[in-house]
Amino acid sequence: MSLRARKRMVQALRYVVAVIALMFFLFPIFWIFMTAFKEGDWIYKSPPVWIAPNPTLRHFGLFVESGGLRALVNTLIIAGSATLLALLFGSLAAYGLARYEAGGDNLPFFVLSQRFMPPVVIVFPFLMVFKVLQWMDTHQALIVIYLTFNLPYAVWMMRSFFLEIPREIEESALVDGCSPFGAFWRIALPLVAPGLVATGVFCFIFAWAEFFFAVCLTRNTAVPLSVFLVNYFGKHQVMWGQIASTSVIAMLPLFLVSLVVQRYLVRGLTLGAVR
Repeated sequence: MSLRARKRMVQALRYVVAVIALMFFLFPIFWIFMTAFKEGDWIYKSPPVWIAPNPTLRHFGLFVESGGLRALVNTLIIAGSATLLALLFGSLAAYGLARYEAGGDNLPFFVLSQRFMPPVVIVFPFLMVFKVLQWMDTHQALIVIYLTFNLPYAVWMMRSFFLEIPREIEESALVDGCSPFGAFWRIALPLVAPGLVATGVFCFIFAWAEFFFAVCLTRNTAVPLSVFLVNYFGKHQVMWGQIASTSVIAMLPLFLVSLVVQRYLVRGLTLGAVR
């Protein structure tokens, strides 16, 4: 067998493995999507029916009637606010660590180590503080706690992006009369925009899908989708149709965000990988 034939065989094998892996990971999404459009009888068929003959939107209607839109709005407010605040404060802190070497070499890792803390360790102190502030079951409670967990990750990620920018670019701006904050806002931040988008996507996904703090801090007013979904698991019955429709609605914003910022996301993930 020639070398060219071997290369083609190896490449074909890679494609086969990639397709199999893709089908394996996408199958749960396909199944939950198909289940959202099935009537109750078709959901429990054995052997399973992959595509129902008479698709229905009844489960999505029940999602709206049971207050799902309110949970969706709560999730958008909480995840969006926590992500924007994490990017704002995280980029400022990361720029200080990258350009002025604040805290030396140990502070960046110390900041990241705060992200390693198990949530169960700090949930009780948060509960006590929020109870005194009367923030239980409010948007700001979850925004603050998600910001607390997203901020170390945002600082660590953004610091690596700022380190890839040559100092000479900002020094030229300072010589031309730009202030230090102006050099950050007008020069450095636009250059790391892809990294900012990549960091924001990961922070948004964490805040969107988080469950532990949400179930501990919310009851009725600020319930997000991750907690709202639990209502369909009853003692005597599991409403798979409503679970599937809620899961589809919960996944759609993440897919849309990823598609919109795909170009910047790829650039941000590979920023600094090639010198």
